[in-house]
Amino acid sequence: MKLITAIVKPYRLDEVKTALQEMGVHGLTVTEASGYGRQRGHTEVYRGAEYRVDLVPKVRIEVVVEDSEAEAVIDAVVKAAHTGKIGDGKVWAVPVETVVRVRTGERGPDAL
Repeated sequence: MKLITAIVKPYRLDEVKTALQEMGVHGLTVTEASGYGRQRGHTEVYRGAEYRVDLVPKVRIEVVVEDSEAEAVIDAVVKAAHTGKIGDGKVWAVPVETVVRVRTGERGPDAL
């Protein structure tokens, strides 16, 4: 199994959720996040005063999938989150050793 983590722009969340649902991904976790990449934040103007925004708002999406589905899920997330502009985000996958469904005690693929 793989844990797929995506950091994307908040307004792309609905597109990513829809893409994952169409693939049959049954559960996901979404967390508000902030940070920066190569762009190092940006400058905004508020009431005539210019100020620097160092941490850009993002959302972090996490899903656990079977190894065989991981690349397809990554591709779907990248396609759904893509705008072609700086700050589109990142997606990565890491191995997961064990998953347990707390309610039933099911383990492994049955717990997904």
